[in-house]
Amino acid sequence: MKPLFIQYAKCGTCQKASKWLKANGIEVESRDIITINPTKEELSAWIPESGLPITKFFNTSGVRYKELGLKDVVKKASEEELLDLLASEGKLVKRPILVTPDFVLVGFKEADWEEKLK
Repeated sequence: MKPLFIQYAKCGTCQKASKWLKANGIEVESRDIITINPTKEELSAWIPESGLPITKFFNTSGVRYKELGLKDVVKKASEEELLDLLASEGKLVKRPILVTPDFVLVGFKEADWEEKLK
C-alpha cells in the first residue's frame, strides 16, 4: 500500500516534500487537502499515530487560521471542538501529511522523513 501524501499544490513546503519523495523513489497516493479535506475520523486516527498533540495539526501560519482568530480558541477548546475545526476546512490543517500503516508525519522536516522512510 502506497503512503497517502496529503498536500496543497501551492504550498512551498509541500512542493519540497513532493520533490524529496520523487528523488528518493517513494511512490505515494497524492491527495489535495483543499479538494478532499481530512475527515474527523481520519484525523482522530492520525493524531495518535503521529505522536503529536492535536494543536500541531493546525496550520498556525495560514491566513485562514489568523482570519478566524484561532490562536486563543485552540488553547481553550476541547479535543472534540478542535477536531471539528480541523475537519471543517483544509487550509486550517498543517501540511503536508504523510500517512503510512505504521506512522504519520506532519509538516516536512527532511531529517524526520529520512529517518522514517529510509
